[in-house]
Amino acid sequence: MKSPARTHAEQVFYEIHSGLEREGAGRDRYTRRAWELLPPLEAPRILDMGCGPGGPTLELARLSGGRVIGLDNNPPYLKTLQARAAEAGLAGRITPVLGSLFAPPFPPGGWDVIWSEGSIYVIGFERGLREWSRLLRPGGFMALHEAAWLRPDPPAEVRDYWEKAYPAITTVEGNLAKIRAGGFEVRGHFPLPEDAWWIDYYGPLQARLDRLEAKYRGDEEALAVMAAERREIELYRRYPEWFGSVFFVLGT
Repeated sequence: MKSPARTHAEQVFYEIHSGLEREGAGRDRYTRRAWELLPPLEAPRILDMGCGPGGPTLELARLSGGRVIGLDNNPPYLKTLQARAAEAGLAGRITPVLGSLFAPPFPPGGWDVIWSEGSIYVIGFERGLREWSRLLRPGGFMALHEAAWLRPDPPAEVRDYWEKAYPAITTVEGNLAKIRAGGFEVRGHFPLPEDAWWIDYYGPLQARLDRLEAKYRGDEEALAVMAAERREIELYRRYPEWFGSVFFVLGT
């Protein structure tokens, strides 16, 4: 799997994030909780969109007894997933695939479940709902977690940050309205608690930034990338009750 050419800023971004257990907030128990909102499925075919290093991918293979494709555009993540699947004895049921969330390299109608833990923001929630659902068989399911306002009245500081970083961010009710407008059935939804962010994502990310800042001392472009990461961490530290990630499980 050959890595595409990257800018210096992109290289620094991937160095910051590579090797973290999960690329976003979440733990296996929340993957299991979302899975339990689905009906019983026999050996399903699951597509894990933006799988990263594969935490949810591995858990989905354990839970489902089916086959899971992990799709990501970062070859090092896929190599990590491949190694972890082999170590867990799941290599026969997990296949890493290099590809884009904007144009998944699969024909329509072949999947029982599409899963996305923290990656749908890359393409946008509405577009992801519309385009990814075409990959599902009739009666298939999607489980997505998406950044959302947990309260409708965020302070100006955090609102301004997120409206620049992710203009599509809306409230939980706003996302539910998009789901229903797309003709989907809402099977359930729940926010990830604050500890999922600190233990699985922001805590390890902050430790990584602490180590890398010494390496890139004097490199203004690299330090700007790290400053943006620290800004998000600080905003979550100050405003955890206003924004977070919410799992939405839906049927077609």
